[in-house]
Amino acid sequence: MFAKSLRVFMAVAASMTLFAVSVSAQEDLLKKNWAKFDRYASANETYKAENSGRPAAVLYGDSITDAWPRQDADFFKEHNFLGRGISGQTTSEMVVRFRQDVIDLNPKKVVILAGINDIACNNGVISIEGIMGNIKSMCELAKLHHIKPVLCTLTPTTTFPWRPQLGDVSATVDKVNDLIRAYANSNRIKLVDYAKVLTKDGQRYSKAYTKDDVHPNLDGYKVMEEALLKVIGK
Repeated sequence: MFAKSLRVFMAVAASMTLFAVSVSAQEDLLKKNWAKFDRYASANETYKAENSGRPAAVLYGDSITDAWPRQDADFFKEHNFLGRGISGQTTSEMVVRFRQDVIDLNPKKVVILAGINDIACNNGVISIEGIMGNIKSMCELAKLHHIKPVLCTLTPTTTFPWRPQLGDVSATVDKVNDLIRAYANSNRIKLVDYAKVLTKDGQRYSKAYTKDDVHPNLDGYKVMEEALLKVIGK
């Protein structure tokens, strides 16, 4: 009898625990800001209030773009660029916040560096066609609002420190880059080939330009800055 009562008690306790976890998960979901609209909301309003002209360009992307203004703030100030990168974001999240963080700022150009986190499965699995579909959507939205899109190839990453189980992703990165180049060429969109300029002395991603095979160091950003200005002008 005791054993049976104990089993019943354990079953009830387990059920209550699962219910509590479920409620907690639902509460977390209600608080989740999936595309992180809040990240630049205040900065965007401040910029629009203090500036009557158009920014020369919005640099739009993930952690690589996110860290860039902190690494070299003078570059952004000198050229009237705005950084609107958010660490960890995929192209799907970037499409969702494109209106707030690009269109509503009315820049002359938007420089799109996106896709590396899709390959890393940061939001789950997405096909290469899905990645390109999101990139194309951003370009089409920009053109619709008289903003010139500028596309960038992905950094020539081989492995992800936070996703080692994916192994060598160089072939996927190269395939996405080839598709970005082809789309830019066929649609007369300017292209900044970061994958090319970050390769040096036969190293796929020169150790002089990165510490983790994904994110540039300051020297890497300097190389990217030179490449960007050659394409879009000073």
